[in-house]
Amino acid sequence: MNIRRALISDMQGINKLLNQVLMVHHNGRPDLFKANVKKYTDEELEEIIEDNNKPIFVAVDDNEEVLGYAFCVFQQYINNNILTDIKTLYIDDLCVDEEKRGMHIGKALYEYVVEYAKSENCYNITLNVWSCNESAMKFYEHCGLVPQKVGMEKIL
Repeated sequence: MNIRRALISDMQGINKLLNQVLMVHHNGRPDLFKANVKKYTDEELEEIIEDNNKPIFVAVDDNEEVLGYAFCVFQQYINNNILTDIKTLYIDDLCVDEEKRGMHIGKALYEYVVEYAKSENCYNITLNVWSCNESAMKFYEHCGLVPQKVGMEKIL
């Protein structure tokens, strides 16, 4: 397995995994997430792949098949009235192909992102996880992440 920046040629594999994530969210919260739609158009995904402020990392096998990905976004609030100007690497999405889980691909991707964030002088890594996705919550806790803030709701 190799972990590297995503290439345009990885789009088919990335789209397959984006759909798997969508269905996890749809199944957990069908009131919020539509089924059978694409998160990004091909044009949008192509732009993100080329954007150095939004690096996507992929884990690929020897045949260049995408086994997992981590979508990341640099965040920094310079001269904000209340926030310090720390540099954060936000993990927007991390997924491992449902057929490849249990092989420590997710852990390897996460550790790669941590080392990348360190090399980019980031203060921290953040992410959001949906409460309905208990396996993801357990995974991130196992990786050493702790809650930074909690989003709450009341359905009316």
